[in-house]
Amino acid sequence: MRCIPEEPDFGDGQVAEKVVWEALKNSLPDDAVLAHSVQVRDGAREFEIDLLVLWPRVGIAAIEVKGGQISVADGQWYQSDRSGKRPLKSPVVQSQGSTHAFKNWIEAQLGSRLTSRFAYMVSFPYTDVPPDWEMAGCPRTLVLDRANTTFAVELVRAAIEREGGGSSPLAPAFMERIVRVLSGTLGDDRAKPQDPKEAEDAQDHLTERQTVLLQATRSLPRVKFTGGAGSGKTWLAVEKARLLCKQGKRVGLFSYNKGLSQYLQQQVAGWRQAKPVFTGEFHEYVRGLGVPDGSEPNYFEEEMPRLLKNLAAQMDPHDRLDAVVVDEAQDFAPLWWESLLACTTNPDGGEVYAFMDDRQDVYRRWGAASDGEHPTADLVPIHIDENLRNTRKIAETFKSFAGDHFTPRGGTGLPVRRVECFTDDALNAADDCVEALMDEGWSNNQIALLTTKSRHPAHLEHVDAGTIADYWLDFHANKDVFYGHVLGFKGLERSAVVLCVNGFKDMERAAEQLYVGLSRARSLLVVVGDSTLLEEAGGRELKSALSRAELWEPSQA
Repeated sequence: MRCIPEEPDFGDGQVAEKVVWEALKNSLPDDAVLAHSVQVRDGAREFEIDLLVLWPRVGIAAIEVKGGQISVADGQWYQSDRSGKRPLKSPVVQSQGSTHAFKNWIEAQLGSRLTSRFAYMVSFPYTDVPPDWEMAGCPRTLVLDRANTTFAVELVRAAIEREGGGSSPLAPAFMERIVRVLSGTLGDDRAKPQDPKEAEDAQDHLTERQTVLLQATRSLPRVKFTGGAGSGKTWLAVEKARLLCKQGKRVGLFSYNKGLSQYLQQQVAGWRQAKPVFTGEFHEYVRGLGVPDGSEPNYFEEEMPRLLKNLAAQMDPHDRLDAVVVDEAQDFAPLWWESLLACTTNPDGGEVYAFMDDRQDVYRRWGAASDGEHPTADLVPIHIDENLRNTRKIAETFKSFAGDHFTPRGGTGLPVRRVECFTDDALNAADDCVEALMDEGWSNNQIALLTTKSRHPAHLEHVDAGTIADYWLDFHANKDVFYGHVLGFKGLERSAVVLCVNGFKDMERAAEQLYVGLSRARSLLVVVGDSTLLEEAGGRELKSALSRAELWEPSQA
């Protein structure tokens, strides 16, 4: 077992810490790490963790040690020793504070969220604490007393697993990154994955510079912004809506997919000034105006928009929209456009801003019935050719889908990884990839696993239980690995994406689905599936691009 430092210098006032240190040192497993007197800063405040346990595949524990006789009366803690009895700052609060400070500090050092289980504990090696004792904020399971100091390691593990919060055990590779910082090791460590945060911050900066497009087109009331994946269209759509709201206009900000709609709602929720009168899914807007709900696809595709168009004819002028902003506008069928524009103050010439990529027309609604010319035909086209949201290695993988003018502008980034397997084995292989990535040090909330045909069991569970809306909220809150389908992940992204090519329901739409799936990763893309199927769906250009990927066997990683 490793100790940091290898031989701590316990002073005269640290006898209690030494006793607990020795007990843990003699019983922790060989792959664990035990650190003494870990000093951290959180802002201007300084904290110290007496003993820190890093236990791979289990979690982390921060232990505050107090010698002497410890007692509590009316919420006040006391410590008694040879010099008498004196008030003591709550050791539980101390342990909580140092735990939070360490978490903030290590996340800043590593550029990754710490999602491992992490328990704060207190140890009183010279005090007997009754088995049924408990107080607010401190379950008995978080307290080591005189009687159980000798077998403290068992209680530490139980505390981590039961009270540690977090969403996953401590990945060995992630633990090594923590140890490297704790030890003060300097120098290159090529065995560890590159930290994606700096590259993604640069991508965000490039995206924000796209506001020049909005400034250049501010006098155009009807615009169609067309660009490939990763060009920042969603960011532009939100920013355009914000600028319109600041002008006092009644704005509707729309999308089709639930996941993207929730993202738009979260972005709008943080605005301090005026907000759109509606943000979210087109059909939610229709239902909100009183149009009855339905269940059949034809109802949503045709009848519901016709009912909305009829309703719009009698709509009060104060309820109409001054401007419409639509993200992923290629997902909107012509009848949806007609009925939506009928709800504006000027259906024939009002402000309309569509952000779209017609090469991601995965729903094939643009061939639907419509009277005359398509509603977006008169919008001024503005082309956005630069890819800003992906690394170049990722962007080059789907470049053949994005058009001749598509230009990657991101950093080089990590190699794309390729996992060869039979289609029927793709789900299991993709699960292995997720586990291997977390072992490498990727946080679980940096990873998404996307399928192209049948849903992953973790995804299907929420669909069957009717909790899919809550599941999307968990995704936006960055709580865990996300399991989804490429059709529902349009316009969204994560640092690392495992694309599980487990077949296609419709080969005519397979190329568009691959385009979406390949472009969702910002820093690392892993493509899992059968080469023959990938070539059939994506063509020779995709085959050529994937031939430059790094062959990976996650089960052996």
